[in-house]
Amino acid sequence: MSLTHITAQNIEGAGSEYLAFTLGSEEYGIDILKVQEIRGYEAVTRIANAPEFIKGVINLRGIIIPVVDMRIKFNLGTPTYDQFTVVIILNIAGRVMGMVVDSVSDVTTLTPDQVKPAPDMGSAFSSDYLIGLGTVDERMLILVDIDRLMSSAEMGLIDDKLAA
Repeated sequence: MSLTHITAQNIEGAGSEYLAFTLGSEEYGIDILKVQEIRGYEAVTRIANAPEFIKGVINLRGIIIPVVDMRIKFNLGTPTYDQFTVVIILNIAGRVMGMVVDSVSDVTTLTPDQVKPAPDMGSAFSSDYLIGLGTVDERMLILVDIDRLMSSAEMGLIDDKLAA
């Protein structure tokens, strides 16, 4: 299912829309405009000598795209793949890539006053890649700057020239 059409009428200043997904017991959010589509998890082709968090590659309608397992990337325990596991297909800096997450919940609109700065937690998840924490009622989303994360040198997925 393609979610990019949902946000075409996003009203200026009304807030930003985030795709909410889970990794373990935490809920994360990424800018919906970076999402090309969401697919069920399918077997990937492993690439020799790739970092462990790069699960492999898949053929997406004739385009070979790298797939990153976010559970491995964020050191959140051994991933399990079940009927809820999905691959979020992203388009970042003109490059298509996939990221495996435990599940996708919904699309949430957050106004600027619902986004609080992220505290420095000194965890495996560098605050460099955090936009902040989004709060909706009792729910908290860890908002990830997916552009910065996927184009970072440690990911090695996008040329430095393209990421600038």
